[in-house]
Amino acid sequence: MEDVAVWEGEGIEGGGGVAPCFLAMVSDVLHKIVSTISNQWTWWWDAGNKKDEIARAVLTISILLLSIFYYRWTILKSRNRITAPLPPGPRGLPIVGYLPFLGTNLHQQFAELAHQYGPIYKLWLGEKLCVVLNSPTLAKEVTRDKDTVFSNRDPPIAALAGTYGGVDIVWAPYSSYWRTMRKVFVREMLSNTSLEDTYNLRRDEVKKTIRDLHSKIGTAVEVSEITFLTELNVVMSMLWGSTVDSQRVDSIGIEFQAVILKMVELLAKPNMSDFFPILARFDVQGVEREMKRLLQWVERILDPILEARMEISRGEGDQEDGLKRKGKKDFIQILLELKKREDVSVPITLQQIKAMLLDIVVGGTDTTATTVEWVMAELIHKPQIMKMVQEELSGIVVLKETFRLHPPLPLLVPKRPNQSSIVGRYTIPKDTRVFLNVWAMHRDPEAWDDPSEFNPERFLSDASKWDYNGNNFQFLPFGSGRRICAGIPLAEKMVMYVLASLLHSFDWKVPEGEELDLSEKFGVVMKKSKPLIAIPTQRLSSLKLYE
Repeated sequence: MEDVAVWEGEGIEGGGGVAPCFLAMVSDVLHKIVSTISNQWTWWWDAGNKKDEIARAVLTISILLLSIFYYRWTILKSRNRITAPLPPGPRGLPIVGYLPFLGTNLHQQFAELAHQYGPIYKLWLGEKLCVVLNSPTLAKEVTRDKDTVFSNRDPPIAALAGTYGGVDIVWAPYSSYWRTMRKVFVREMLSNTSLEDTYNLRRDEVKKTIRDLHSKIGTAVEVSEITFLTELNVVMSMLWGSTVDSQRVDSIGIEFQAVILKMVELLAKPNMSDFFPILARFDVQGVEREMKRLLQWVERILDPILEARMEISRGEGDQEDGLKRKGKKDFIQILLELKKREDVSVPITLQQIKAMLLDIVVGGTDTTATTVEWVMAELIHKPQIMKMVQEELSGIVVLKETFRLHPPLPLLVPKRPNQSSIVGRYTIPKDTRVFLNVWAMHRDPEAWDDPSEFNPERFLSDASKWDYNGNNFQFLPFGSGRRICAGIPLAEKMVMYVLASLLHSFDWKVPEGEELDLSEKFGVVMKKSKPLIAIPTQRLSSLKLYE
């Protein structure tokens, strides 16, 4: 009972409980502080009894709290004047945001929204904040001026599932590991020396394709399928030194193409788990499960090759297997040797090697085959330009115009800032998904005359101005900055060589009674909505030229 009495303040001078006692203590502290600063305000405490002292303490604390609140309010108000607002954007619905209003061709829809909200705007897709940039000026801010802030990717769940958690070159965060892997890729596979060493490889595979097409003269063929198989053989030969067995090339190549196409489709498929992270564990649409299933199929091809290469390094395998280039290692051997080294600053695992190999196979086949298909479609649509290319082989400007009109990745790979940043006078918060709509930039009437017209001659005036290095922000088919596509040298050489061979060896036309369809189908890689079916006819006079 005595403890209770003391707690209730009955034995404390001044009485009245804990609150009055606490206020009296605070009043005494404030009195000493104010007296230390100035004696002019001591009268506030000098008069009156204990009740007056408590009242003064309450009033003093109230004034102090109001002063603090006012100070914080003025600071926040001044900060709000300085801090830029979020970009404008269309209103969505509660919880789901703008998701119900998304169409199938996002690149076109994003371009239309830019006419209403300006070159930078926001979209709430579920719980995910997205910002779309539609102008070269804004692209420069993000990829050049503030490249360190926007150097990370924003991988969807499908990408993480298909790359062992995002350990590949495309989706890995900007880090020492990413820099190491990209450096190895560029130095060992894309250097001028490496590309020169593999010239015979590319030539032999393209010759096989030409011979195969010559046997099908007058027959309708699917251009992207033929190109894909050619590119696949070249890339696999560069990676692990052996092409697909000639007896199995069609079956394996076509199946590989189907798997890669499905993987790319899953990357672009709207996934509720991406927009509502709370649903991720349930995988309600089965996107993650399907991507992992496809990855297992790829592993059934890659794992035996990796095991064979590791046996060779242990001296157990067939040394004759491979590209048979004296003193020249294939890319997979280089990666495996890097994995074994103990002095490497960033350890490399087998999963990381497989993720990197898959990146190269996808990037070196699907995107290049799609580009060849678009070029061929545009040239068949305009036979006078095809004739000019056949006679002069001025395919460089034709390729650039195709990249302008049909960029392989219309929205590039989405970026994710590692901190909040101001772009175009608006705030882009940390971890926002940022799209660069290069499709819209390439069709901007302020930058291009007749932007929807296929006109390769527009690139003849100043060819050096329009390169693929990301320095001209009106033309960014491969992006810009630290995360620019690393495979540009190989892609350019392969596409140009395949195109020159197809156009030099054959004339092309669509089947009788069919119209050429140039409509687009949105995806991570923008394809024709309908595959190009065309008929090759012999153009060279001597049959020996097809051997």
